[in-house]
Amino acid sequence: MLVLSVITGLLSGLAAVLLKNTVHFVQHNLVGLMGKIDGTNLLYFAYPALGMLLTVLFVKYVVKDNISHGVTRVLYAISRKDSRLPRHNAYTSIIASSMTIGFGGSVGAEAPIVLTGSAIGSNIGQILRLNYKNITLLLACGAAGAIGGIFKAPLAGVIFTLEVLMIDITLSSIVPLLISAVSATLVSYFLLGPDVEFTNAIQPYVLGNLPYYVLLGIFCGMVGLYFTRGSLFIESRFKRLKNRWSKLLVGGSMLGVLIFIFPSLYGEGYGVLTSLLNGDSDAVLHNSIFPAAIKDSVWFLFVYLLLVLVFKVVAMSATNSGGGVGGTFGPTLFLGGICGFFVAKLVNFFSHAANLPEANFTLVGMGGLMAAVMHSPLTAIFLIAEITGGYALLLPLMLTSITSYAIICYFEPHSIYTKRLAQTGDLRTQNKDKAVLTLLRTDALVEQDFNPVHIGATLGELVNVVAKSKRNAFPVINDDGRLMGIVLLDDMRKEMFNPSLYHTATVEDYMSSPPDVVMENESMEMVLEKFEKSGAWNLPVVSSENVYIGFVSKSKIFSAYRNLLVRFSS
Repeated sequence: MLVLSVITGLLSGLAAVLLKNTVHFVQHNLVGLMGKIDGTNLLYFAYPALGMLLTVLFVKYVVKDNISHGVTRVLYAISRKDSRLPRHNAYTSIIASSMTIGFGGSVGAEAPIVLTGSAIGSNIGQILRLNYKNITLLLACGAAGAIGGIFKAPLAGVIFTLEVLMIDITLSSIVPLLISAVSATLVSYFLLGPDVEFTNAIQPYVLGNLPYYVLLGIFCGMVGLYFTRGSLFIESRFKRLKNRWSKLLVGGSMLGVLIFIFPSLYGEGYGVLTSLLNGDSDAVLHNSIFPAAIKDSVWFLFVYLLLVLVFKVVAMSATNSGGGVGGTFGPTLFLGGICGFFVAKLVNFFSHAANLPEANFTLVGMGGLMAAVMHSPLTAIFLIAEITGGYALLLPLMLTSITSYAIICYFEPHSIYTKRLAQTGDLRTQNKDKAVLTLLRTDALVEQDFNPVHIGATLGELVNVVAKSKRNAFPVINDDGRLMGIVLLDDMRKEMFNPSLYHTATVEDYMSSPPDVVMENESMEMVLEKFEKSGAWNLPVVSSENVYIGFVSKSKIFSAYRNLLVRFSS
């Protein structure tokens, strides 16, 4: 596993470098062409839609699979696919996201590279025919290597897998994750140089500014709530459009209009972030269509920043829902920086005595929003510190990230990655008890030694069935095998030894309705909820047509759960 973690890390690092260079190559050529356009920059409107079109064609005719929402797909693979990702995920996300982001799609490259790295690790494990535990560990090594490689942040890569993918923290898992993340980071350093991702002009923090960092954390928490719910709301509206080309037309048009009005929404937005981190606030308004006289107004700047906060989420969702391939990682960093800059600028405007360092707040805001949106305060703290060299702001980063995380947890228990899976019941990795529970299948626990009796049978015929049974409950069925009710032994005990009633009394005289009924494909969580509400120890299982199948017992579920828990833990 140590050797395989090195291999996984090296390949993930190479994939991260390849994706980064491909995106930058496309952007450099297109932005160079845009620079020659005077005035309104109409190409800002056309390029993103073209990139989405190329991505849709590639996914539809080449990939023929859904490769969007990379981190969510990794979590789904861990939960429902035994950590097995298709082989094409090792390269298709690189191609698709390069076209989407390179042409100006308002998304990030980090989620696609996490899917790529995870697929590399998963497929190495599959090729070597490893078990579920080791395939999952290699998948996590690929994810750690991907984050470490694309950001040159090995520690953040490891924490990301522990905090977001919820890989168990043991010595046998930590060491391979560290090796993979370091290997990928070394590849990135060797090929891209030692520079940090975001150059900056941050200053040491002042103790008196700490209350303002708490204020920033509250603001980031609320923006994070809007980010999560707003993006999922827009996605749900796009799902109503059944036609792929309709989604592309709507999404491409929305994105083009937004970028035309707010050029800072173009692409990942890392150039704007770097400018803000170096004290250049004019970068936010660069290439915008508004007159220079308006741009000089600080009130206009505040309104513009708030509109960017609102519409970046719309632009990101339109890109992904319209057919583009990208992640929320990049937009989270971008909007976090905007949040920090906005708060510092606003406080400085109303209180000149505060004199808050805007670059510092921009950097800390990146961590604050990431902690809220991803529900990963540790990842946010160490990632921002690593990609900016901002270890001098570790305490403000902690304060803001913890505050924003606490705020959003009050309103939203799931991150943007896990909420989609939680809505469909496919989230396993966040709760180990539920993780084991989801492995139990109702149809595998059905007991069929409950002897059924026909609804038209007499008491004498029922007594003969009881004599051959080891159970105290008897399902009553009709000619079609449908469940009509159940007869409990206690309900007929007093009369079953009275032969005079054998030919006059019938099953219907003793039949009662079951306290609840379980469907054959129902989730185990729902089954246990029915047991809890009914207080029963045995419940009948039927098909969708109400045909009797058998019984499921609480005791058998508990026994299977205990056995599976032992296997899962070991």
